[in-house]
Amino acid sequence: MKKIENRNEISGSAYYETKRHSDTMFAFNVYPCTIPTDFTFVPLHWQDSVEIIYVKRGKGIVQVNYDAFTAAEGDIFLIMPGRIHGLQSIEGERMEYENIIFDLSFLSGNHIDICSQKYLQPMASGKIQLPVRVGRENPLHGEVSAYLNAADRLCASRPAGYELGVKGRLLLMFSVLFQQGVERKDGMVEKEHVEKLKMVLARMERDYDRRLTIRDLAAECGYSESHFMRWFKEATGYGFSGYLIRFRLEKAAHALRNSSDTVLQIAEQTGFDNLSNFNRLFKKKFGTTPSRFRKEV
Repeated sequence: MKKIENRNEISGSAYYETKRHSDTMFAFNVYPCTIPTDFTFVPLHWQDSVEIIYVKRGKGIVQVNYDAFTAAEGDIFLIMPGRIHGLQSIEGERMEYENIIFDLSFLSGNHIDICSQKYLQPMASGKIQLPVRVGRENPLHGEVSAYLNAADRLCASRPAGYELGVKGRLLLMFSVLFQQGVERKDGMVEKEHVEKLKMVLARMERDYDRRLTIRDLAAECGYSESHFMRWFKEATGYGFSGYLIRFRLEKAAHALRNSSDTVLQIAEQTGFDNLSNFNRLFKKKFGTTPSRFRKEV
């Protein structure tokens, strides 16, 4: 059975995103995105780079580790390397946002200095936690958004020295955010739960086209089935079966947009062994049948 791959999409359907988002000589990139136009659901995933979600218009849901936020215009979310995160749409709402992605090495270079030792390394390791969400009510919002907007303008016009300007604005942004940095002394329990969630998400990405049972995944986590179900819902906001169906449907939607496979083939490739059930679930989520969806995109 051919399995659908989506490794090159910024939507992050892969549980662990390994794509290099930009040139290693200038490891900084910005992607404009819209939910639900581009996708209705970005499954939980993580990567080794820093990601900033900067909401420009509308509303949506942003989740970082176990915390889910209703995101609104102006909100800025800071997602450090290794943190699980995802997005989803709110019914009747549209959210336009920027995905700003860069490596921490972009800020620190290859040598250790006081800035790296005192700020960047503790921030990357989680010993110092910066605010995840910077909303308009936050007294730092004006400065943080101004630095991001300035970096945007430099990337758009690319004057001589713009790379230095972008790096400088990011360093200034972090210097401001450290005013609200909190030193964390004991995060072992949370870390253990996050690592187990990563394990489940990795299994889902690898085997979404096969039969996945709560029994098997609970055993992998060392949980009882009832505890696993409660834990997964607390972590994601969804029951395991409901989350898996959403995950599979997003894979199917991507295939309908980007492949010439038949609807039956796509249903089978995404873990649905009953075509009528696939059609029913797809229409419930996207408001149209798979065949019409393909014609309309």
